[in-house]
Amino acid sequence: MLAAAYSTYSKHSLIALAAGALAWSFWFSPGWLTLCAGLALFLFGMQQLEQGLKSLAGGRLQTLLAASTATPGKGLLFGCVATFLLQSSTLVSLLTIAFLSTGLITLAGSLAVLFGANLGATSGIWLLAMAGQNLSMAPLAMPLLVFGVLLGFSGARGAAIGRLLLGIGLIFLGIDEIKQGFTSFGDMDLQRYSADGLQGALLFVAVGALITVVVQSSHATLMLTLAALGSGQLELQQSLCIAIGSNVGSSVSTAVMGMIGSSRSGQRLAIAHVVFNCSTAVVSFALLSPLSWLVVQATGWFGAGSNLLIQLALFHTLFNVLGVLLFWPWQPQLAAALTRWLPDKAEPAVLIATQTEQAAEATQARYLQTSALQTTESAARAVAQELQHMGRLSLEVICHALYCPLAMLEDPPRDDAQLRARVELQRVDADRLYQLHIKGVYAQLLAFMGKVDLPVDPAQQQFWHDSQVAAFQMVDAVKNAHRLQRNMHRYLPEPTESAARRSYIELRHHVLLALRDVRALGRSDAPDTEWAAQLQALDDRNQNFADQFRQHLFAGIRSGALPGLVASSLMNDLGFAQRMLASLRQVLLLGEGHAVARQMEVLMGEAPLIEGL
Repeated sequence: MLAAAYSTYSKHSLIALAAGALAWSFWFSPGWLTLCAGLALFLFGMQQLEQGLKSLAGGRLQTLLAASTATPGKGLLFGCVATFLLQSSTLVSLLTIAFLSTGLITLAGSLAVLFGANLGATSGIWLLAMAGQNLSMAPLAMPLLVFGVLLGFSGARGAAIGRLLLGIGLIFLGIDEIKQGFTSFGDMDLQRYSADGLQGALLFVAVGALITVVVQSSHATLMLTLAALGSGQLELQQSLCIAIGSNVGSSVSTAVMGMIGSSRSGQRLAIAHVVFNCSTAVVSFALLSPLSWLVVQATGWFGAGSNLLIQLALFHTLFNVLGVLLFWPWQPQLAAALTRWLPDKAEPAVLIATQTEQAAEATQARYLQTSALQTTESAARAVAQELQHMGRLSLEVICHALYCPLAMLEDPPRDDAQLRARVELQRVDADRLYQLHIKGVYAQLLAFMGKVDLPVDPAQQQFWHDSQVAAFQMVDAVKNAHRLQRNMHRYLPEPTESAARRSYIELRHHVLLALRDVRALGRSDAPDTEWAAQLQALDDRNQNFADQFRQHLFAGIRSGALPGLVASSLMNDLGFAQRMLASLRQVLLLGEGHAVARQMEVLMGEAPLIEGL
């Protein structure tokens, strides 16, 4: 605890020290303050733009993604458009990693989006280059800010549009402040800090990469470069090297964030981003001289030969197009290589067989990666997948509580010889299995859902409510199975055939039949009316069995075959069994009810982790 407190104190001290140093620098350099303020406005505007677009997309984002990544060409176009709208290839790449991690898009489709994001990153620099250094965007920004604030008071959709306008206005103001900041530096000449030849070129590549990593935006780096180039602080060759470095820095930022909080598929895309951007940078750097000559000649052909801003924009577009052309024919091979380098982790055999294995590791959530929190859709997909995982685990624990292999669910036997041999060899504690394999996943699921921004879409709100209830019902079913296990463990291994043992065999057999029906309904793709009829038939069978079982117990008491204490235990265990089945029934209903789960296999509908325990 002391170490954690010291770490927190050190972190806060470093932040305070950095803030103090920054404030001191602002005092001595008004131009630096203007530059940093412009950069802050630019980055904050990008955040507002992102949030506004996400809110406007709402629940349609998943459908849009599926349609936009159906072919490589569509994926490329989607990446271009998304980056043009969000003005951040890093953000688009992280969103793509989130969608890929939760299965909303395929690896092949995400590679095309990645290529398109790099091409779309050239849009912003073209707009500014054509606008020129002397054009002020403040007159455009002011009305956007006014209307953006006013729309914030007009409901959820109006607020989303307002954020969109605010984001654009803040970006425009930030660009003006960045240009003003560089202009106020006067005769500062950055080339004084550079070296000659290859060493100098590599230095500015490193500068571009470093700035991009710090500000987390290649667009911001290019805005700074354009402003410095337009004010005479940089030479063209130096700015071209910074542009190359910005691509490298963008891939580094994406790789770090993508590798930490993503599934294996998301990690593959993060590596692909590094491979693509770094390879493009190496090729472009190797061809720097001919590419520089080409952009100078090309701008001369179109009458813009002396416009350094246009030359920088053209170079940035040219080397990104070059990268796409190099990698486009090799997309299938790249996807296959990434899958080989980072194979999917096999589902572990998580459930132990006996109580003696004290070293068993607790099961962790498999699909709740941090990257899935990027959008409501990816978070919902991750939650639905984790509910499936939790459902499989819950079914295994219940089967352990009944001392039966999962294979018995396919054809529950009347003969209890298998059960007796199993109980004598393995004394399974269902509560310990719950603590090891259910409780932790349940806690992680609740914590993950608590981090998600509540959606405004009513259907999505219903999904989050249903997901919470479904998770609780699974936990409740496992706990009732644990209560049911206690007396089964006592009476089923008895060497002599007693009325108590026969009653517990009958109860166990009914539960196995009901679990088989629940599992079949979970996997069924029957029409709604037929599915509802099957569920009603299951309810009727459960109710009829409960009525007959109670009559059997009272008959045993009257005949003296069942002592009152044993009958009371059987009555209680019947209640535990009925509540367990009712909880699983509720999970089925919730799985049928929400839109996200209907697009996948219904909860608990997948194959179990371990076949034939």
